[in-house]
Order: sequence, then structure tokens, then C-alpha cells
Amino acid sequence: MNIHIIGGGNLGVAIAIGISKYTTGNSITITRRNTESILFLEQQGIAVSNNNTSNIAQAELVILTIKPYQVAAVLDEILPYIKNATIASAVSGLSIEEIQEKTGLLVPVIHIMPNIAIRFGESATCISYQEKDKTHAKSVIDLFNQLGTVSVIDEKLMDAATVLGACGTAYALRYIRASMQAGIEIGFDAQTALSIASQTAKGAATMALEEKIHPEQLIDRVTTPQGCTIVGLNEMEHEGFSSSLIKGIKTSLKKIKE
Repeated sequence: MNIHIIGGGNLGVAIAIGISKYTTGNSITITRRNTESILFLEQQGIAVSNNNTSNIAQAELVILTIKPYQVAAVLDEILPYIKNATIASAVSGLSIEEIQEKTGLLVPVIHIMPNIAIRFGESATCISYQEKDKTHAKSVIDLFNQLGTVSVIDEKLMDAATVLGACGTAYALRYIRASMQAGIEIGFDAQTALSIASQTAKGAATMALEEKIHPEQLIDRVTTPQGCTIVGLNEMEHEGFSSSLIKGIKTSLKKIKE
């Protein structure tokens, strides 16, 4: 598939690298106004351009990873050159309907929300689409299934998906950072503490994904009566661990809807 990514920021670059590393048979072009910071992608066989229309006539999938205020101008620029392409929008806060208003229903529009872990084939990607575009959505779903997990959700939940799946990367990393800091306090050097904290979080996530049961059931396997795990968990809850995380997620969602 010929894939054209418009927007060479953190997410666009992560998507380009992920597709390049974890899929086969795809040709990728990525555009950015100032290409200096992304020229290294050429070493991975990814075409880099400062022209949004470069190679776009051959594109089968156009991925938008730009700011909402840029969408109208970009669509005006590229639509005359798009022939049989699907647009996959990773633009937060902009619905399928709003984009279709700008395209005049000329092309299928799929809403995607991956996260930057896609660079390592570990994205939690959420996808929504209209029933009329089901066939086109399948190829997008198949692509992103090679780059982590895919959840097909209602369009009305895409803002929530942005918070839980994309912003959530930062929340998870903040947990790892805190664990690392605690590890240093109890005697480890920084690199060892980071390695243990990161792998432990990865292992816990793998258990949850593979077993598909409530996390509390997995926690029960680690907590023994009068043991060190339960007292640590109780102390964290007394200090508002779960409630502060929930409040943070809800606050982020409130912000994205403003």
C-alpha cells in the first residue's frame, strides 16, 4: 500500500517508523514544512518531503497527523490530487463528519487514534468509521493490527480514546518514573531501577492483555496475607493513587472537549 503521512511531528514520525519496521510491502512518504529534523527517516526507506502533494497521487492511504486548525488548508491543498485514497485522521477533537464536510464526501474518512508506542509496534489504536466506509476501514484496521492492538469504537468515544490511549502513555511513564525514583531510594542505581520498573510494568500489561481478566484478580496472585505487597498497595490508596489517576484522566477529557 502507498501510504502518505501529512505531519512529521512525534506521532507522524512514530507511525512512519512503525509501518516501516513492522509491516511489509508498504511505500511511505511523510511531509513536514521543515524537514531537517526528520531526514534520518530516509535511511529507513521512507520518503521525506516539505511538499504535502509529493507522491500523493499514488497514495492509497493518507494519514493526517496535524493540528485541527491546519486541516482545512491541508485538505484544500491535497484533495485535487487524491484519486482513490482513504483518509485516516489522527486529528484530535475533529470528528469524521467535520472532515467530510471539508472533503465534500469525495473520499472515505476513517478516524484513528494511535499512540507513539506505535514506533515499537505497541500502540493501543482506537478506530471508528461510518458503515458506508466499512470496506475501506478494514484495510486500515489490518494495517494497525500489525502495530499493536486495535479497538473499534463509536465515534463519540474518540475524545475519550485520545485521553485513555494517547495521553495514557504519559500517565504510564509517570508511574514508571515514580517507581524508578523509589528504586533509587531503596538502593538501586538509576539504570537498574529503570530497567526493573519498566520491565515490571511491561510484564503486568502483558498479563492483563493475555489473560483478559480484571486486574484485581491478577493483583490477588501477588498479595499474600500480612505480606509486603498489600501494605504497599494500601498505603498508595490512602495517599490517593487510584483516585488521582482517575481525576487526571477525567480532567484531560474535560480539557480536550473545551
